[in-house]
Amino acid sequence: MAQTKDQNTTNKTKAPTYIAWNVTGSDDKTFWQKIGACWPHQDGKGLSLQLEVLPINGRVVLRQPQEETAESPKKA
Repeated sequence: MAQTKDQNTTNKTKAPTYIAWNVTGSDDKTFWQKIGACWPHQDGKGLSLQLEVLPINGRVVLRQPQEETAESPKKA
């Protein structure tokens, strides 16, 4: 999920531009679950979204990746 081949170069990987999160709850009971990632198209006119799971409730939030030590982003 976190990396894909860059079609412009050989054998290099490209980290996602955004991480997809499913956000449920509100206020101090908000839960963030990583559900996928997003990469820009080569022509810069769109994004490809790869979801590992489909959420049935809450909302999908796209955020820029942060260091792997962070379990989830801060509330938006």
